[in-house]
Amino acid sequence: MAAYRQSTRQGSERWIALGFVLVAHVAMGWWILQVSVVREALLDVLPLMVNVLPPEVAPPPPPKVEPPRVRPKVEPPPAPAPATPPPLVDPPIVTAPADARSPASAPPPPASPQPLPPIGAAAPVAAAPPATPPPPAPMPITPPDLKAAYLDNPQPRYPQASMRRGEQGRVMLRVFVTAEGRVERVEIITSSGYPRLDHAAEDEVLRWKFTPARQGDKPVAASVSVPIDFRIE
Repeated sequence: MAAYRQSTRQGSERWIALGFVLVAHVAMGWWILQVSVVREALLDVLPLMVNVLPPEVAPPPPPKVEPPRVRPKVEPPPAPAPATPPPLVDPPIVTAPADARSPASAPPPPASPQPLPPIGAAAPVAAAPPATPPPPAPMPITPPDLKAAYLDNPQPRYPQASMRRGEQGRVMLRVFVTAEGRVERVEIITSSGYPRLDHAAEDEVLRWKFTPARQGDKPVAASVSVPIDFRIE
């Protein structure tokens, strides 16, 4: 009888212990579920910060100045060799008979030799025309600016999936702006390492407005680099 009571008591204690273990497991599972729900709620309300840094503008390349054109020097043609004058021949002397000489029939005096023509002078050398002055240097280009319309440009939205996964980084964009200040296209220069953040920055900047670049008083199309930071604080 004592052995039966002892075995019954041991069986009751075993069932009680098993009940405590089951209750502990159920309480642990319920607590894990509550922690996950609280963590998701905290991620949804975490503050985000997107910083748009001032654009980095590369200085315009120096204007290309063409060297002045120098015309080749024209050498004068060689002077022609002087012509050799023909040898002088004395006219024949006719002797009249003594009885027929008279002043009227006297032979004419020998003709004086004609002076030789002067040696041909060298042709005058044409003076070289003055060098063409170089064209004026083009006026510098003022790059596009987003500060004038900054309040109208919305900041890129932080993707919720990137926030949950803790994705952060900087995206460097090259923005091509028309002469009217509209964004024509956007290229990614440096990726943040996360395609989701790169696409978010690219899609938002396509809707931005800029003050167009200017060359003097004329608006022109140009490009500008814009860095965008995604940070979770």
